[in-house]
Amino acid sequence: MLTNVVRRRLASEAMDQRVLIVEDEFLIALDVAETVEGMGLKVAGFASARKHALALGACADIALVDVNLADGRTGPDIGRELAEMYGITVIFMTANPEDVKDGVAGSLGVLTKPVMPEVVEKTIDYAIANRLGGIAMVPRELKVFRQLHA
Repeated sequence: MLTNVVRRRLASEAMDQRVLIVEDEFLIALDVAETVEGMGLKVAGFASARKHALALGACADIALVDVNLADGRTGPDIGRELAEMYGITVIFMTANPEDVKDGVAGSLGVLTKPVMPEVVEKTIDYAIANRLGGIAMVPRELKVFRQLHA
């Protein structure tokens, strides 16, 4: 049973999570950012390609990563590197979930685009619980990867 002190600490840590959006379609990135900010969380930044995503990695806790970006099909490598280098919880958001169907080391799972805002919210809640050792329902839209080590 959690004490009130532990609950408050977990709630505070949850609200401090920063979300990196790795997406080359500007309007999609803005929609996701609006959802993240509506949850009371901070957007760590936007990236549309590998170099910028890795540069922002130190500022993030969670990353929503598209597979196909401005510099090609670099999303899986970006996700693996963000998890490996920075311990970021990575969730792929792509119209091509088969491109990551076997999972990517260090990543949590994949959502199939288009993704509704409430699904983004539930998925981020799940990612935060996963990061902080809490409990949350897995959104039915999220295909969770078996844990592959980076």
